[in-house]
Amino acid sequence: MTATMIKEFRLPDLGEGLTESEIVSWKVGVGDTVSLNQIIAEVETAKAVVELPSPFAGVITALHEQPGTVVEVGKPIVSFEVMDDAGAQPAAAAPAEAALPKREPNLVGYGAVVESTGRPVRRQRTLAEQPAPLVEPVETRAPLVEPVQTQPAETKAQDTSPAERPRSTPPVRKLAKDLGVDLERVAGTGPGGLITRDDVRNFVGGGDLPAAAQELAAQEVQPAPAQGEREVRTPIKGVRKYTAAAMVSSAFTAPHVTEFLTVDVTLAMELLARLKESKPFAGHKLTPLTLVAKAVLIALRRNPGLNAKWDEANQEIVQFNYVNLGIAAATPRGLTVPNIKDADRLTLIDLSTALAELTDTARAGKTSPDDLSGGTISITNIGVFGIDAGTPILNPGEAAILAMGAVRKTPWEYQDQVALRQVMTLSLSFDHRLVDGEQGSRFLADVGALLADPGMAFAMV
Repeated sequence: MTATMIKEFRLPDLGEGLTESEIVSWKVGVGDTVSLNQIIAEVETAKAVVELPSPFAGVITALHEQPGTVVEVGKPIVSFEVMDDAGAQPAAAAPAEAALPKREPNLVGYGAVVESTGRPVRRQRTLAEQPAPLVEPVETRAPLVEPVQTQPAETKAQDTSPAERPRSTPPVRKLAKDLGVDLERVAGTGPGGLITRDDVRNFVGGGDLPAAAQELAAQEVQPAPAQGEREVRTPIKGVRKYTAAAMVSSAFTAPHVTEFLTVDVTLAMELLARLKESKPFAGHKLTPLTLVAKAVLIALRRNPGLNAKWDEANQEIVQFNYVNLGIAAATPRGLTVPNIKDADRLTLIDLSTALAELTDTARAGKTSPDDLSGGTISITNIGVFGIDAGTPILNPGEAAILAMGAVRKTPWEYQDQVALRQVMTLSLSFDHRLVDGEQGSRFLADVGALLADPGMAFAMV
């Protein structure tokens, strides 16, 4: 007789010391048989929506938390009935299987560890080696969890488990709820069948819902408050809560200094137009942000002091020899700053691809915790909102952030005459504890020089 035991799975820390997460949905029910690393839940952290894999193979005996509940890290969320390690093992196990080392789950929620008898050794990279591209297209990027393909040992005569919830993000589900749309009836066109906002709006536009709902979908506005309700109160949680705490900490910890530079970017915009028409860039999304990002990466080579952080605990200034470029992204869930790892190694084409993937993933609410941590310097594009300049607050752990304003046709002095030129204002905020005025000014001037005359890149590389 096979011995079994009950094991609890406690909510893990899903990234950088996060203390709580919200249960968005369960993918399993009580009585279901699950395999190791099978997706059992979708949880929303303060940074992203994450799929939670099962740390055990067994039968679900209890779900301790309901969807919509905010759970502290370390609290039990689900219980499993699993085979006791001391229990009998299957007699028919193949010799090759018996020789394999035991496969253990990874309790931080990102799947089981690789079967290995030794510890991985980091090999030092030589200067002659050319690293492979570090940013892959969304379609080919490996998932956070790779479910183990195992067959459940026992199945019920009749499957009474509920159907899997349609794959979508919290903002999409909120929109569908506001419009009275049943997501079971909507076909997803996103990656892996993900239901997008456009899918919901297109479904409404098909005439299946009342005209009032169709108008709401077209306008994409929040529903009106109930009659007589003068206030609407929304719980502070998720991204909004994390962002608020991080910004307050940054504003009252690092002494911010902001400098401004207005630049004639006509030549840069002309270059952008030529690149869009060239064959190598066909199909790539090129925007002013692409050129500003490249200018920042080039300017950091001459001014590495801005690619650093202040380590208060160890009383050290940490200068990074790599650039994880953060891009502030406005999403339905709030402001996030995902970053492009080792952006300084990317070509302009690769950088444009990475920027497009980063923003699309952020707006879909699918940015991984890893992509939201480890940034070294950031850019925020306030120009897309028609804003010229601002005083951006530093992303915690970074020395600088650059805000790029709108590109406007403005009367400007050009070759000793007044001409209508394309002009942009750059706003640089930096931590005055480790970046002095000269360093910040030189960096901002270099970024401006590259945008005013892209040919200056030859002199700075």
